[in-house]
Amino acid sequence: MLQFDLMANALGETIQLQDAELIYWPQLFGEDESKLFLQLMKTTDWQSETIRIMGVDRVVPRLTAWYGDNGADYYYSGIKHSPLAWTNPLLAIKEKIEKKSGESFNSALCNLYRNGQDSVAWHADDEHELGDRPVIASISFGATRIFQLKHKYQPKLRHKMSLTSGSLLLMKAGMQSHWLHQVPKEPKVTEPRINITFRNIIY
Repeated sequence: MLQFDLMANALGETIQLQDAELIYWPQLFGEDESKLFLQLMKTTDWQSETIRIMGVDRVVPRLTAWYGDNGADYYYSGIKHSPLAWTNPLLAIKEKIEKKSGESFNSALCNLYRNGQDSVAWHADDEHELGDRPVIASISFGATRIFQLKHKYQPKLRHKMSLTSGSLLLMKAGMQSHWLHQVPKEPKVTEPRINITFRNIIY
């Protein structure tokens, strides 16, 4: 299992939004990022999913995988996801971000954006099994991608940032109930990106 320097980047950058707060560590994993990227590419059981939107089947524009503790089932896009057993790279990442953030997580959604044509549309991670005020930790490896946010009830309130390789973005309580987020298509991006969002399923 990988080991990390737990003293590195002790303080993250706080981003205060209306009704919500983010904490961002741009270089949390340092020299480990390239090693982790390769391990995650090889050990993650990446799957292509199809969802039905307004009666039409559409292929999800990225590859995904759901990992977690036994019983941490997750429903999104009308699909039940039962967790795969944790891999060593995921457990190493989970341990580091829990010590860094002071939060605990029992599951993780892995997303592989193969290039800039892959994306995720506007949404909030506000499913019932995440509770009323979930805290979500978002880890990125590989290509830098734009992360956009807009307020659910005041859509003119927006924020945009670039998530770099090896970074951690902690979305604090209140984020999912008041804000939407997306990763838009970026045709000029040719390299892959792995994003992992660690969550706590209530069951």
